[in-house]
Parts: sequence; C-alpha cells; structure tokens
Amino acid sequence: MSSKNRTNKRHKSFTRRDFLKTSAAALCVPWLAPSSVFGAYAPSNRVNVAFIGTGNQAKNDLPAFLALSDVQVLAVCDVNKGSRGYRDPGQFLGREPARKQVNDFYAKKTDAPAYRGCDAYVDFREVLARKDIDTVALVAPDHWHGVITCMAAAAGKDIYCEKPLSLTVRQGRAMIDAVRKHQRILQTGSHYRSSPAVRRTCELVRNGRLGELRKITTYVAKNNAVSPPPGWKPMPVPEGFDYQMWLGPAPDAPYHVDRCLYRFRFLLDYSGGQTTNFGAHSNDIAQWGSGNDATLPVEYENLGAEWPEPGSLFTTATKVDFRARYANGLEIHCLTAEPYFGCRFEGAEGWIQYDSKGIHCHPESLVDSVIGPNEIRLPVSNPQRNRDDRKYYVPDHVRNFVEAVKSREDCIEPVEIGHRTAALCHLGNIAMKLNRKIRFDPDKEQIVGDEEANAMLDRPLRQPWHV
Repeated sequence: MSSKNRTNKRHKSFTRRDFLKTSAAALCVPWLAPSSVFGAYAPSNRVNVAFIGTGNQAKNDLPAFLALSDVQVLAVCDVNKGSRGYRDPGQFLGREPARKQVNDFYAKKTDAPAYRGCDAYVDFREVLARKDIDTVALVAPDHWHGVITCMAAAAGKDIYCEKPLSLTVRQGRAMIDAVRKHQRILQTGSHYRSSPAVRRTCELVRNGRLGELRKITTYVAKNNAVSPPPGWKPMPVPEGFDYQMWLGPAPDAPYHVDRCLYRFRFLLDYSGGQTTNFGAHSNDIAQWGSGNDATLPVEYENLGAEWPEPGSLFTTATKVDFRARYANGLEIHCLTAEPYFGCRFEGAEGWIQYDSKGIHCHPESLVDSVIGPNEIRLPVSNPQRNRDDRKYYVPDHVRNFVEAVKSREDCIEPVEIGHRTAALCHLGNIAMKLNRKIRFDPDKEQIVGDEEANAMLDRPLRQPWHV
C-alpha cells in the first residue's frame, strides 16, 4: 500500500465518533508547571494552549504565549517533524523544534531540567480531542484555516487564527457561523490593530482631522521568492514530512519544496499571495480607519496586475494592483509599491500615512492633535502600552486574546472583522485574475451578475474535509 493510500485510509477511519469520544489523549492530565512559573495563577485559572502549525509565524506567536504567566502551552502540532526551508535559510522549524522550545522554556523557568510537559502531534484532530486544551493557536497555511477553525469551535476550543483569516469568502462565512454557534472566542492575527500608532492614525481619520475622506492607498510587498519556471519537476517528499496531511483539503498535487512551508503563500490553492499576506494588514487598517469594519466595498477593478508565466509553479500575482470602491464612493487603491507595507488616507484637508517607519502626515500638526473625551475612541488591546514599538504588537495582540478568553467578550479583531478584511483581499484577487470589474453585494456576500466570478467565492475541498 502506498504512503498516500495509508494516509487517506487513516483519515477516513478517523470518524466523528472517534473525534467526539474521549481518547487516551483526552484523559491525560497535563504536566502542570509549578507556581514558580505562573505566580499567583492556580491551574484552574490558567489558559491551556496548543499550537497547530509551528512554522515561520510561530516564531513570533509561540514566544508571545509562553511569556504569559496565566498561559501554559501543552502541545504543538505540525506535519513537519523539523527542517530548514522556511523564510530564512537558517531557520530550523517544525513540531520537534517547537516542542523543545516549549520544554526548554518551562525547564528554565522552573529550574527543572527534566520538564517534558509539551506533547507533539502530526494530526491536529488528536489535539482537538484533548479535554485539557482550552485554546488553539492556528498557524497552519491558509488553506487549513476554515476546516480547523470550524472543527476547533465544535470541539469547544477558542481560537487565535493567523491572518488572512480565510482562503475564500464562503469559508470565512462558515468560520463566523461555527464560532458564533459554539460561542467561541476568535482573534484574527492581524496584529497591527494592537499598534498604538495604527490606532492613533485611525482615530485621527475617524474624527475628521483630514476633512472629508477622499481616497485610501494600501501597499503590499513585492514577492520575496521567485517561482520555479515552466517545466519544473516534482521532487521526492522529504523524510519526516506528512505531505498528504499538509495538502489536506487542497487538490492533490506533486510535491515540490517551493510548494510548501513558507512559499505556500504564492500558490492560489493555498493562499492569495501578497494580496492576502501584507494586504491582510494594510487593508485591515483601511477598513478600521474608514469606519467600514461592518461592510465591504461594492466594486473591484483590475488596474494592471501581473502574473507568473503560465506553467510556473507559483500562481499568485507578482504585482498587485486593484481598486475597490465603497457604496459611498470612497476608493481603496491596493498595489505593490514602496513602502512595502502601509496605508495612506487622503482627505480634503490633508493626508496621513502609517507604514513600516511610523506615522507621516500633512499638515505636520496633525500628529499632535488631541483626541477629545467625546470623540471616537477605538479599542485598545493593551491599555498599559502607550509607546509604539513593533516588538510588542504580537505580544499585545495575544494578551488581548487571552483576556477575551477569560471575559468571554470579543477581542480587538473578532471573526467578523477578520473575515471582511480577508474577503476584501479575495475579491481584489478575483477582479485581477478575471481582468474585469466585478460588483459585490456585502449583505448577501455575492458577486452580482457574473456567475464565473461568483463561483470563485469558494472552491471544492478534497474529501474527507469540509467546513
């Protein structure tokens, strides 16, 4: 029997009854670190976390969770045992490096070198079956977000889901339905909402410091990888990598090193390129600053996107360039340009831009404008954080999530907001791919009068996976 058939047989034999029944893993008692790690937090007050996905973004997310004294990381899960080949050549990532990182962290904190409290899994369903896991940090590739979020919500887990929230518009809607049906907390990992400078930029716009808002420009980075050209050849699957489980709900496809790990984002089967990567940040700021979190633009148009040569391995845009227009006429222009990331608001009385170097504005006096007590104040993820520093965005975003888990109140980027930002990016990709203007109904979440475009709001999932 081939490894592919063995994997598929294993997936099919794991029934809903298996998932819902208490397994040996679910019965296990967590190795609870002593109070020297958690201070005043008793085990009953701790939030137990499992990581599903331990690749590039987990390098930022995992330390943020570990640093919290009221959190304990009990498990990590990844189809990759451990390898190089992520964004930076020096990175050695995967489930075993992540497990070691967790165990080493708690061993040092407890002065107990024998600490072995973190378990490692290949199949995320074993994680979801554990009764002692309260929340999951979902850091898997985008094509897994919808399936795992819906299953995690049904299993009673709260979810920190990395951005972009969804792979398709329809999957995003299914994620909302699952999270709300099961009364779960979900934080979208668009962590720039936890930046004091981003919040300040958006508050100035929302409170009319620019006068009438006329235009928004959002910037995304150039692709930081070059596609294997037409004629690329399949490669053998490396040892320690469950490739069929990595593909999961995506179409079956031959393995290539540039299909997986960090570079999955450049193939439409798994992601949306830089449109959904950096765009999940810059367009999120646009939505927040313009006061449009509860809606979406109604029209999308290609302005000159460029794509890889047909037959290349990569299939996402090499140059992003689309325009989106809200019902009130306000336009967003999203494009690949310097700076590599940012959002610029232009109004009748000036402009303000947030990018990787901070806030820029005209007139310069805008930066010192005081937001009055009766003006719009946007949510704050960490009220103790006044100084803007990028090293705190992820930790503050995670802290906000943990507080929401405890209070059962929505966090700063709940599922609906993450869904709409991702949907804006998906719709931009559809317009660029079809090279024609499309019209969208934000209430019905349908593309109007274009059956081909409307069909691209979703895509079939490989069995046995579904949302």
